[in-house]
Amino acid sequence: MAKSGPKDRKKVNSSQDYELSHVATKMKVSIQQVVGAKRATGSNDRAVIESYIAGKRK
Repeated sequence: MAKSGPKDRKKVNSSQDYELSHVATKMKVSIQQVVGAKRATGSNDRAVIESYIAGKRK
């Protein structure tokens, strides 16, 4: 079984649809935009992805 905890909660796993859906719903964007932000930033850190998406809105 994989370890989970505070560090794991700060990451977005692309293979888990519910994680992508959660971030997409929270940011009011599509799942494709979340995946695109993840690719563009090269990071799976939730805060980095959310700040990238927020920056694109402006």
